[in-house]
Amino acid sequence: MAYTAIDDAGIFFNTKLYTGTGSSNAQTGVGFQPDFTWIKNRDAADFHVLTDAVRGVTNYLVSDDTDAETTNAESLTGFDSDGFTVGTMNEVNTSTEAFVAWNWKANGAGSSNTDGSISSTVSANTTAGFSIVKYTGNFIAATVGHGLGEAPKAIFFKNASSTANWNVYHYNIGAGKRLYLNTTDAEVTASNYMNDTAPTSTVFSLEIASDTNGDGDTQMAYCFAEKQGFSKFGMYTGNGNADGPFVYTGFRPAFLIVKNSTTAVTDWVTYDNKRSGYNGDNRLVYPNLSNAEEAGTALPMDILSNGFKLKTTANLTNSSGDTFIYMAFAHSPFVNSEGVPTNAR
Repeated sequence: MAYTAIDDAGIFFNTKLYTGTGSSNAQTGVGFQPDFTWIKNRDAADFHVLTDAVRGVTNYLVSDDTDAETTNAESLTGFDSDGFTVGTMNEVNTSTEAFVAWNWKANGAGSSNTDGSISSTVSANTTAGFSIVKYTGNFIAATVGHGLGEAPKAIFFKNASSTANWNVYHYNIGAGKRLYLNTTDAEVTASNYMNDTAPTSTVFSLEIASDTNGDGDTQMAYCFAEKQGFSKFGMYTGNGNADGPFVYTGFRPAFLIVKNSTTAVTDWVTYDNKRSGYNGDNRLVYPNLSNAEEAGTALPMDILSNGFKLKTTANLTNSSGDTFIYMAFAHSPFVNSEGVPTNAR
């Protein structure tokens, strides 16, 4: 299937930095009304707060734990035309503390999708290759429509009703294996969570697995297809050298997630282009940990106009011979939809 090239990635993904006030706090400048917002306190060991327009405001999931959905009237209280509003909950708005919010554009509260054997509610942005899927599990082999019109290359699954791990599908490791977003585990064989079946252009598959298909449970799936100039999902092999591999994405990354899929006891790592300040000190947040932000000197990386380059021997991002999966979203494409180089920023 031909890719849709995106010239302005900032209308579909943007990172917003803000300072907490301890009272209702509206943030503008995102550039669109987000449908999925992931917030982390940069200054404190607070849990991550993930909110989407399908489940609705004040309802959140936590990426660094197995918790079911929690409702708090003072968490994220509104998705606004140019940003979002947070209430007084410490994890999103402690006075004077620094926060980061990663924002994606889907398609509002969603609509019914009957492509699969289980009907779903889907908020899909087919241009950006992102959909939010809500469905009720039945604990038998099943399919669920995702609304993207092409096969997703990555999916984050979470049982919103019960205590359960976040299951992560990445096409480079296949549907017969999974990673857990909330743990340090390496990839594990798990043929049941997606029925050992790769997603198609219309559905993903499920089997008898409570994490992704708990009987009667509300299940969430955040689905990502690859779009030229906006997103790239891939794999690289570490060389264990401070002159690490260069990974081509075709754009300057605005947000990057990396996980060692080979070696256990390795954290997930995120970088973005707003907190970084300068290559060599790109600030780190760990999706599976509540830790405050760390200086990037622990895991140095250069974010470049057309990809990223590892500059560390650490096993989290560049141990020799290990395999790493990544998800990258763009700040600006290296070339636009007409093939013209853009200015590196």
